[in-house]
Amino acid sequence: MTTYFYTPPDRVHGDRLTLPPDEALHAFRVVRRRTGDEIVVVDGAGGWYRVVIDGIDAHQVAGRIVERREEVGEPAFRLRVGMALLKQEKRFSHFLEKATELGVSEVIPLVTARTEKQSIRPARVEHVLQAAMKQCLRSRVVSTAEPRSLVECLSGVGAELLLVCHEASDAASDALLDVIARAGTPPALTVLVGPEGGFTDDEVARLTAAGARAVSLGERRLRAETAAIAVCAGIMLHYQRHIPSTP
Repeated sequence: MTTYFYTPPDRVHGDRLTLPPDEALHAFRVVRRRTGDEIVVVDGAGGWYRVVIDGIDAHQVAGRIVERREEVGEPAFRLRVGMALLKQEKRFSHFLEKATELGVSEVIPLVTARTEKQSIRPARVEHVLQAAMKQCLRSRVVSTAEPRSLVECLSGVGAELLLVCHEASDAASDALLDVIARAGTPPALTVLVGPEGGFTDDEVARLTAAGARAVSLGERRLRAETAAIAVCAGIMLHYQRHIPSTP
């Protein structure tokens, strides 16, 4: 089974790279790589490298790049998810992990009327996203930012299709897959998912007035993170038939 290692772009110099200390320790102590072994390294910015190790200990791994590629494992379709912060950090972290696996490009943490938590731990988010990137064999880490309000989130949305998950939507006429099928193949899509209790009716009204389409994920009530994972899976499974991922 292929094991990916991570190094930031500033550790790649010409045909050589080094791993940061935590990755070096993992390579040396846990998976027991040694001089002469080949490893695969990603830089989180779309770079993929096949590397032959020529120097290794518990503190540093250095190697020679023998092959490089770009955007390995990355979908051509851009999906942004505005996800409201959840009361339990582990549930939001679970969503971040699954969003990475499903090919999401960007996660926007949202503060809404019913959001109880107002902040996230950037170091924790970065760790979860990097680990998930390596596990699912992507080369680009999911982009994220400081928590934003709905107004701030909307200011960053261009002409792409904008969806908002709302349990009051008609399950027959506003079903997610029907809505995106009618939309064709936009260059990008932004979907918004509320916190425990969902978006308020006023928030949904303001979002739809701004051009968002309210969509249904079925007749059963879903937890917030389940709804977000379900919508990501549905969108990616639909679009991957038309826009294949980079091999």
